[in-house]
Amino acid sequence: MRKALALFVIVLFTASLALAANKESGSTTLTNVQPAGTTDKQHKKQQFDLTFSGSRNDYTCRTNENQKVQATQFVVGTTVNYKIDGNKGQVKSTSSGKNVKCTLVRVAALTPASQ
Repeated sequence: MRKALALFVIVLFTASLALAANKESGSTTLTNVQPAGTTDKQHKKQQFDLTFSGSRNDYTCRTNENQKVQATQFVVGTTVNYKIDGNKGQVKSTSSGKNVKCTLVRVAALTPASQ
């Protein structure tokens, strides 16, 4: 019984570390903004790919297709606050105050030169 309980505690602790590793937040510079896809009758709002570097990785986060975003609200080179939780993200522009939820579509490890 004790061995089973100890094993359960170890598995639970390992799982909690894995979940905590997927969360990241901070402040960084927005490096690129690109339109993603096209608009049509079913997809009336333009999506954008927001690219920025976190403390561990470079991220490309695609805005939600149901949320209206204007490119002028996210100016390249300005500071943004970001939150990453698994494959979900949230980016807030400090200059415009606009906050968007997004989905991570690309994650790349930082190279030693860019750290």
